[in-house]
Amino acid sequence: MEELTAYEEQIMKIFWKLNRAIVRDVLHELPAPKPPYTTLASTVKVLEKKGYLGHKSYGKTNEYYTLVAESDYRKKSFNHLVKNFFGGSVENVLSFLVKEKKVSEKEIQEMQKLIDDYSKKQ
Repeated sequence: MEELTAYEEQIMKIFWKLNRAIVRDVLHELPAPKPPYTTLASTVKVLEKKGYLGHKSYGKTNEYYTLVAESDYRKKSFNHLVKNFFGGSVENVLSFLVKEKKVSEKEIQEMQKLIDDYSKKQ
């Protein structure tokens, strides 16, 4: 699975929301200022080339559909982040979040409960 640019990811989020769409549908979902239709169409073609989208033709109109589930992309992206920025260590990720105060006390307790529940299943 190839990496996506921030813009490509934005477009994929719309496809994951809509599941199937023509370029004009995606254009309507984008916030202002909207890109030119041709720019968006080119990006959709790139996403298809990267294997994220497929299409079905109806005359001159292409309806695009997702080939990669959002959950699969999320897993891959998170694993990439953990590997490349935190040395592959989930402990380093959690430590970073706690130190940067990005995690509340309640969230820490919820994570501890998840860990405890997981440990009981093992």
